[in-house]
Amino acid sequence: MSLTSSRETTSAVVQTEATDEKRRRPREPRVKEKAYRTKGSADILKPSLGGLIGKYVLLLAILVIMVYPFVWQLSTSFKGNAEDIYSFPPSLIPSEFTWNHYAEVFRTIPVLDYARNSLLVGVGTVITNVIFATLGGYALGCLKFRGKGIVMAIFFSTLLLPGEVTLTSQYLTVKSLGLANTLWGVFLPGAIAAINVLLMAAACRMIPADTLDVATIDGANTLQRLRHIVWPNIRGMVSVVALFAFIGAWDDFLWPLVVLSDPANYTLTVGMDYLNSNFGANPRVIAAGTMIALVPIIILFAVLQKQFFKGVEEGSVKG
Repeated sequence: MSLTSSRETTSAVVQTEATDEKRRRPREPRVKEKAYRTKGSADILKPSLGGLIGKYVLLLAILVIMVYPFVWQLSTSFKGNAEDIYSFPPSLIPSEFTWNHYAEVFRTIPVLDYARNSLLVGVGTVITNVIFATLGGYALGCLKFRGKGIVMAIFFSTLLLPGEVTLTSQYLTVKSLGLANTLWGVFLPGAIAAINVLLMAAACRMIPADTLDVATIDGANTLQRLRHIVWPNIRGMVSVVALFAFIGAWDDFLWPLVVLSDPANYTLTVGMDYLNSNFGANPRVIAAGTMIALVPIIILFAVLQKQFFKGVEEGSVKG
């Protein structure tokens, strides 16, 4: 047997014995780390026991305030006409479960047609906001040009104005373009939002400038830098912008109500207003219509929640 083989055999025996020794040793029980700071502990990052309890009590109170109206509306939409929906304490479990109110909504208004109109506006708003907010955010976050501070100030100033202030000027602009009473007129004012540009600018600002400079030296043009460097680093924030844009377009009520006069072009939120006029004395049907309008948003958020929270986390950590 050669000297090399003898050394390999000896090494294998030693490793085997060491492994057996580790297996024979009794495992030390793992001490579960407490979520709060114990008495005399110097870990200031952990809350005290009273602080931890207070935090969870506050979170529970916020959860009840935020979720209870939705649960009450959902319960009301399934309750029969003989049930008292305003009883106290409220009963969230229907005693006479029925789908009739949902069927009544579909019989009263063309839900699918209105939902299609809202979907067209929402998808178009998402596409334009993602494209233009990415381009604008790249310019404000990565490029250097004269007047950049003025442009940023203009974007920030638009956030101080409520939408009702510019409602008249927006309507006159859309009317002068011949887009009144059309879905194009509903879509146009929301095609790009200042807050989305600023969000994308914050995400683009986190990209190292050296990386972009190296790509430029290597001959990459603007489109290549956007595709291979910028886009992979801002995809999380893009999902946030897309979700906010869709929810804003889908839930918008005042602007479509002002622009549209033909019921055939109504969006779902405006079409649901028929329920308030025709069924003002039956809040169960109104609740059913509200739930129908919420279904697409719930599905969209359930699908994109991982990317959404990833984008929010990246923005909070990097920003």
